[in-house]
Amino acid sequence: MSDTSEKLTQTIEEAARHPKNLGEMESADAVGTVGRSDCGDMLRMWVKFKEENGRRVIDRASFQTFGCQTAIAVASVATEMIRGKTASEALSLSGEELASPLGPLPPMKIHCAQLVEDALRSALDPEASKNPAPVAPPVSGPTLSDQIAPVGKVKITLIPKS
Repeated sequence: MSDTSEKLTQTIEEAARHPKNLGEMESADAVGTVGRSDCGDMLRMWVKFKEENGRRVIDRASFQTFGCQTAIAVASVATEMIRGKTASEALSLSGEELASPLGPLPPMKIHCAQLVEDALRSALDPEASKNPAPVAPPVSGPTLSDQIAPVGKVKITLIPKS
């Protein structure tokens, strides 16, 4: 393993062991949930806004995930990164930018950053919530998304296979 790969692995493991902003947020202003049918990962993100200098900015964000260490690490750093940004500023960030504090992700883990970006979009993009993606019926029994009972303003968006 190269020094760069080893450092990335250690950074991800540390962020996953001590995630910031993990857990549900009561009285959130926005909630977004996404899932990937190809790997089974799901991520839910809560966002709370505040007024600051005449702008509505993200006060805090939290998350829960059924995902790997990389998904946990990216969600953790992303919830810190979007603090103080407007919804528009947060939506302009790509998955790669949201994961950048961890270092460049290996190709097989880029979907984790995409999962976080999509959860953020699900929570903050009003157009996405008007046109939710259709959910396909389960092929061989109930999926994880079938077993989650949405509460309040929650919506689950399945990410199509690429």
